[in-house]
Formats: sequence, structure tokens, C-alpha cells
Amino acid sequence: MRNAAVRYGGIEQQITAQMTRGQAMRLRTLAEEAYQPKLFERDLSQAEADRRIEVLRAEIELANSF
Repeated sequence: MRNAAVRYGGIEQQITAQMTRGQAMRLRTLAEEAYQPKLFERDLSQAEADRRIEVLRAEIELANSF
């Protein structure tokens, strides 16, 4: 994956940059709310943190719709 990121330039920064403090706080909160604390890890990339945040938001929204 790293080679692909190098070929496409600007994508590399998003793939390799560590998640921000705000992302970490949001991810931890959502993981606890969804009863899935294992989805929170300290050393995620920004892209992976965004993906997990969206998945957890969708899961919580679905659970709240019942």
C-alpha cells in the first residue's frame, strides 16, 4: 500500500499521518458507546480513524433506529 501511495503523491500523507487528537477522542467515545472498545487503537492513521468513525456512527444510528 505504501508503494501505491508514493506513486499517487498527496495520498501518502493521509495514509501515513497519525490520527489527530480530535479523531482519537471521537473514536474512543464512539467505540465505548457502541460497546466495541477494541476498535479504538492509539496508533491509527488518519484515514483508518476516519473509516472506523464512520462505521461506528452508522452502527450507532442503526441501533438507535429500533
